[in-house]
Amino acid sequence: MSASTTPSSRPAVTEREAREVAEAAREQHWRKPSFAKELFLGRFRLDLIHPHPVPEDEATQRGEEFLAKLRDFVETKVDPALIEREARIPDEVIDGLKELGAFGMKIGTRYGGLGLTQVYYNKALALAGSASPAIGVLLSAHQSIGVPQPLKLFGTEEQRERFLPRCARTDISAFLLTEPDVGSDPARLATTAVPDGDDYVLDGVKLWTTNGVVADLLVVMARVPRSEGHRGGITAFVVETNSPGVTVENRNAFMGLRGIENGVTRFHQVRVPAANRVGEEGQGLKIALTTLNTGRLSLPASCVAAGKWCLKIARQWSAAREQWGKPVAHHEAVGSKISFIAATTFALEAVTDLASQMADENRNDIRIEGALAKLYASEMAWTMADELVQIRGGRGFETAESLRARGERGVPAEQLLRDLRINRIFEGSTEIMHLLIAREAVDAHLSVAGDLIDPEKSLGDKAKAGANAGAFYAKWLPKLVVGPGRLPTSYAEFKHEVDLSGHLRYVERTSRKLARSTFYAMSRWQGRMESKQGFLGRIVDIGAELFAMSAACVRAEHLRVRGENGREAYQLADVFCRQARIRIEELFTRLWTNTDDLDRKVVQGVLSGTYAWLEQGIVDPSGDGPWIADATPGPSRKENVHRPVR
Repeated sequence: MSASTTPSSRPAVTEREAREVAEAAREQHWRKPSFAKELFLGRFRLDLIHPHPVPEDEATQRGEEFLAKLRDFVETKVDPALIEREARIPDEVIDGLKELGAFGMKIGTRYGGLGLTQVYYNKALALAGSASPAIGVLLSAHQSIGVPQPLKLFGTEEQRERFLPRCARTDISAFLLTEPDVGSDPARLATTAVPDGDDYVLDGVKLWTTNGVVADLLVVMARVPRSEGHRGGITAFVVETNSPGVTVENRNAFMGLRGIENGVTRFHQVRVPAANRVGEEGQGLKIALTTLNTGRLSLPASCVAAGKWCLKIARQWSAAREQWGKPVAHHEAVGSKISFIAATTFALEAVTDLASQMADENRNDIRIEGALAKLYASEMAWTMADELVQIRGGRGFETAESLRARGERGVPAEQLLRDLRINRIFEGSTEIMHLLIAREAVDAHLSVAGDLIDPEKSLGDKAKAGANAGAFYAKWLPKLVVGPGRLPTSYAEFKHEVDLSGHLRYVERTSRKLARSTFYAMSRWQGRMESKQGFLGRIVDIGAELFAMSAACVRAEHLRVRGENGREAYQLADVFCRQARIRIEELFTRLWTNTDDLDRKVVQGVLSGTYAWLEQGIVDPSGDGPWIADATPGPSRKENVHRPVR
């Protein structure tokens, strides 16, 4: 097929075809144990996370040495107010980060990187992101999902030797999957990579390319047409940004993270050597999802940093601000918010460190743990920032620049709220994460009984599935009746001045209740289960709370054994678990008592125009124009705003 072949239009995809593409991309087997997977099945495997795993001494020393250098750099060389004001990280800051080795934190030493563990990589991102969230995103997008991680997992040795030394010291990378009309449904991907001799020819448009404006190297997902000698499918490529036909057409601006270099990139007849293909044809989505298993952990790290800062500001401000004769912290309405921030920050750090250390050890499959960490941290960090704004009152709504201008401390609380909002959308929105985690959580059920609810399966297949399901559930269901959570002496090693053993017994009992609820729902709705997104979301949220409770208790005991604020850690874990239990009980109630069915009827009415009268009495400032920009392949008609940092 020649390079001049016109790329196909956006593929028309049915709901079933879209599901099949997503299903083919996910890891099909569980070769290692998973704490979270077992939790959703009603099996509380505390032994998989306790005692808390720890890094090796050499890795700790290397990580701490780098953190000290990074702290000095961000404290002396980074002006966060300047980045926010000018909506750009200065080139000299980026150059300084390169010299420090910050762009090679996750890259092995043999390729010129620092070879940090996931634990210390996350600590570094949290530290840098606390100075400026835009810097945290720059480093994370480059290493967590950009060129280094896919090559580490799926690249050839020749590719690693070519690209990783550049990524470690000089080049910035970006990950390009999303398109103007393609978000979480990659089956509709329109960018094509047409084989032509020893090359592929790329055509298409990519949107929200974080780092794309300044990137030197890109990981691009494109659809290879099926042809003789080519299996086709969505495929990953490393693309040089200075290749002819690559145009950065726009630098996007957002409500937060104003310093990130996020853009729109067009490819027109861009020749990419076949040697730059990562993995096999058709493996692109699997590469993306596998990369995100650990890549998502960088986002919880930034949320932990946000929680720590919220706690610091809340503590200092609430002690200094007096109302009605006493500091506002002593008023219960404010004090409860401070308690929530403190307890939740402790839990988020516990979840993030535990999942990160599990990733480093590589003994467990952490695809669910990483996804739960991203989901839970992004939601809870946003709530903490919102509570900080409320604690600060009018000053929380005022910009740091305005506060400084009138002589007060420039606390960027409103900026934090804006910066954190994207985390509920980045790398899988909360809604998509609910579905992704739910799919993994019910994998054991679908493995044995999936054919029973598949309308396209034959009677023979259904009969075989019925037999398999009967054998599985005959063994599994009786185990959901009783467990260690019923024994008052269970988990006694967590009972000291503050008793956490009761919380772990609650987790054990509740995991079995969660599994029973999931089984009942599958029996009730069968093939319609996948459409019950409200129910599935609540199931996942309960699992997230149970995971966080487990991590908090294990971390508290870990700190106690090490003599590191153990008593205080137990107190925070206890408060967090009590708060989490209240949320869990509410979620269980809402599993069966909700307005899901009524909501669907209202939605139908809204879309049909039944309630259009409710929209009267306003003006719409958004004006006219298409909802989705035209992304027809072809040559660019815009100026190239790509600006490599050299």
